[in-house]
Amino acid sequence: MNDKILLAHGSGGQLAHDLIRNSFLPALDNPVLSPLDDSATFEADGKLAFTTDSYVVQPIFFPGGNIGKLSVCGTVNDLAMAGAVPRYLSLAFIIEEGLLTNDLERVINSIKETAEAAGVNIVTGDTKVVDRGCADKLFINTAGIGIVPPGVNISGHHAQPGDVIILSGTIGDHGIAVLSQREGLNFMTKLESDCAPLNGLVAEMLGISAGIRCLRDPTRGGLASTLNELAEQSGVSISIEEAKIPVREEVAGACEMLGLDPLYVANEGKLVAIVDRKDAEAILEQMQKNEYGQNAAIIGEVREKHRGRVTMKTSFGTSRIVDMLVGEPLPRIC
Repeated sequence: MNDKILLAHGSGGQLAHDLIRNSFLPALDNPVLSPLDDSATFEADGKLAFTTDSYVVQPIFFPGGNIGKLSVCGTVNDLAMAGAVPRYLSLAFIIEEGLLTNDLERVINSIKETAEAAGVNIVTGDTKVVDRGCADKLFINTAGIGIVPPGVNISGHHAQPGDVIILSGTIGDHGIAVLSQREGLNFMTKLESDCAPLNGLVAEMLGISAGIRCLRDPTRGGLASTLNELAEQSGVSISIEEAKIPVREEVAGACEMLGLDPLYVANEGKLVAIVDRKDAEAILEQMQKNEYGQNAAIIGEVREKHRGRVTMKTSFGTSRIVDMLVGEPLPRIC
């Protein structure tokens, strides 16, 4: 096989078949995918969740992950935020001519490892190759299907005054890791993406309580934008405390140096949960037992007045409005 992707790999001819047979199938083959029909068919019962996303992160390899791991985690997490058990994923690759096949196979192997960790199958896919300069090495589009267990009804519209807000861990890790890699910034401390599949964590939370109203992963726009979205969807206000929001020291230092606010920096392995107050401590305790929730913390509460507004009590004891992100300070982070 050639050591670089050629336009002919996207032609549908022999090279395209060789690419699928030699690079994709060894890593991703399973009974639903192996027929290689135009559509995957499978059995499913009950309520389904369905999501789609595209990944254009630059660079495609970064500390703690790569575009392949990111594409699986992002899709799995979107399904998990509906309380669904992720089952099946599709992958469509837009490959720039000249991409090293070794790099492609690194991405595919990362997809395999992440899918196995999340307990999902890649069941259908597509590959297109575009002229050199018409893409940036590799773009990935995904779709995912999950099963929503009976009785689970989670939505951004369900927050109620008195509810408690739980954050699963430190914020800003992913955005700062990608930025440092892209711009060649060298810090004394280690910066890594938090990219991770959260469906196992969500399943454990649901096993503790039916009082989970809302779940959301604070990706682009960060924690601040996510909380604004939830406040607007539910017609409530949200109050948080700066001192209770976990931020790694190295991330806080990098943000200070770069003039960024960690509240607006992207995450790829964290979730925000709005839960019934009476169950909050039990849910938090269970989250902290999971590797992806060890730094979970209660950071605020839902209120009724000033609907659609997010406010934060600062470390200085004052209060300020936390607006939704305007613009994009960190482009191409997912």
